Amino acid sequence: MSTFTLPDSDPAVGISLTSDLSKDQLLSFPAFKTWISTLKHSLSLQIDKSHPFHSAPYALRRIDVQSVDFFGGGRIGFIKLKAEVSNNNGEKLPGSVFLRGGSVAMMLILQPDDVPENSEQDKHVILTLQPRIPSGSLSFAELPAGMLDDSGTFAGGAAKEISEETGLEISSEELIDMTKLAFASISSDKEEKLQQAVYPSPGGSDEFVPIFLWQKRIPRGQLKDWQGKLTGLRDDGEKITLMLARLEDVWKVGGRDAKVLAGFALYEGLRREGSI
Repeated sequence: MSTFTLPDSDPAVGISLTSDLSKDQLLSFPAFKTWISTLKHSLSLQIDKSHPFHSAPYALRRIDVQSVDFFGGGRIGFIKLKAEVSNNNGEKLPGSVFLRGGSVAMMLILQPDDVPENSEQDKHVILTLQPRIPSGSLSFAELPAGMLDDSGTFAGGAAKEISEETGLEISSEELIDMTKLAFASISSDKEEKLQQAVYPSPGGSDEFVPIFLWQKRIPRGQLKDWQGKLTGLRDDGEKITLMLARLEDVWKVGGRDAKVLAGFALYEGLRREGSI
């Protein structure tokens, strides 16, 4: 185990590492960089007299890295750490953190092209079903999640399955960032610099998920074909599959997934505002 002082920290923040993690690895881990920058900015806002913690401001005192999970090629996947955040009165804020960084989620809506273009009639949402061991499930229904690759195209296991099953390729030019649309209008210079995204579990993890909207009108016959094909039933050994849920029912069908509920709320709110 080794220790070092966080660069440019005031007061000085000591960091203890696990034996399999180096200083350079931690400081270059994108999730750590985003988290520490966001936290430092939030703590700096306490200088304002209107801040509720102004009279007894909190400071980051120490970070203890407890464990690290590595992906293939030695790339850091997840870090579990404990941050000591306290004030001079000895009061502390909970600081157990599971660092994993951000991903993206897609609300993919299909509609037959024989209904009026401004209608909400017969809209369906693509959901994935796959094992999610942390939840204890082998068949968890959720919005497709993954990442945007360097070309701006939706990538990852869910994107591959969607492409294989439907032939649909989802590029950045066709995407609407619903979280950015919703949050941009309520941000100010005096606010914390959180990501324009949904935080599914802010009490324990830094994970943030921008939710994108993608809508496509297709022939009704094609939609019916996919309705018969994308049932969520998996072949023997198949890890991930797709299903279609009616838009008005998706909050129930996929309601255990926070991304589904957030996506549905964003869609309905932005639609009522006339933003989408």
